[in-house]
Amino acid sequence: MKPINEADILNQSIVLMENEFAAKLNIVNKELAYQNNEKEKRAAELVIANKELAFQNIEKENRATELVIANKELEYQNKVKEKQAAALIIANKKLIFKTQERQIKTAELNIANRELKKAEEKQKEYIKGLEEMMFMTSHKVRQPIANILGFSNMLDESISSPEELKLSVDSIKQSALTLDTFTRELTTFMCELGKVKK
Repeated sequence: MKPINEADILNQSIVLMENEFAAKLNIVNKELAYQNNEKEKRAAELVIANKELAFQNIEKENRATELVIANKELEYQNKVKEKQAAALIIANKKLIFKTQERQIKTAELNIANRELKKAEEKQKEYIKGLEEMMFMTSHKVRQPIANILGFSNMLDESISSPEELKLSVDSIKQSALTLDTFTRELTTFMCELGKVKK
């Protein structure tokens, strides 16, 4: 047997320690490599997630912009609708006013038509009265006048006795009385006719 050399033991011990250390270092390096690999995977996932978030942020910004535009469009449409509603209210008020005016004018026309019908009736009565008066004048006045003229002519032509004279004067007197009565009736009739005209 060979004498045990302390240096050999120490060297063997160092080799063992180096091997053990190398094994542990190898395990640690593998663990570090695994962790680095995991970190790289997570970093890649984070890059993808960041890209996804960036894309989503862009989409959100686009949607926010679209919402702003849509809100402005809605606001504009609401203002247009408010203006149209105000215009409709004004138009309705004008229509109500015109309808009321028409109703008033219709009522006034109805009143005027009734008054016109009354006036036409009065005018018809008046014209009828005038026609009656013309008839009366042409017949009742003409007859006594014709009698008076006839008796006057008879007086001029031939009266031979006082009795004939008396008879002629009585006939003239009777015709004059008839004419007087008629003129009174005619005056009363004309007064009544004047009241009808009013």
